[in-house]
Amino acid sequence: QVQLVESGGGLVQPGGSLRLSCAASGSIASMYAVGWYRQAPGKQREFIAAIITGGITNYADSVKGRFTISRDNARNTVYLQMNSMKPEDTAVYSCYARRTPLADASWGQGAQVTVSS
Repeated sequence: QVQLVESGGGLVQPGGSLRLSCAASGSIASMYAVGWYRQAPGKQREFIAAIITGGITNYADSVKGRFTISRDNARNTVYLQMNSMKPEDTAVYSCYARRTPLADASWGQGAQVTVSS
């Protein structure tokens, strides 16, 4: 399985922006899907965004229009640009990669994002 490492988390004020990066130990070009989930304290893990083979992107309604997922196959890195952030975006954000639709996903260790004034 590919190893994934997130970076770019931190503290941001409401209305601010942050970009998360997810660096993979191997090629992501052949991955069926790469994406992001988040988990807030006391809540279930929530799907945020994904890029599927062919460049199709999916977003959760809660972040649509504010967050943008992208991938750089040359750098084996997936990004999550987060704009107009809200306190309810506070969570641990984890990236994942899945080689085929039915394959087990590889997960990163997570990055803490806190939105607070």
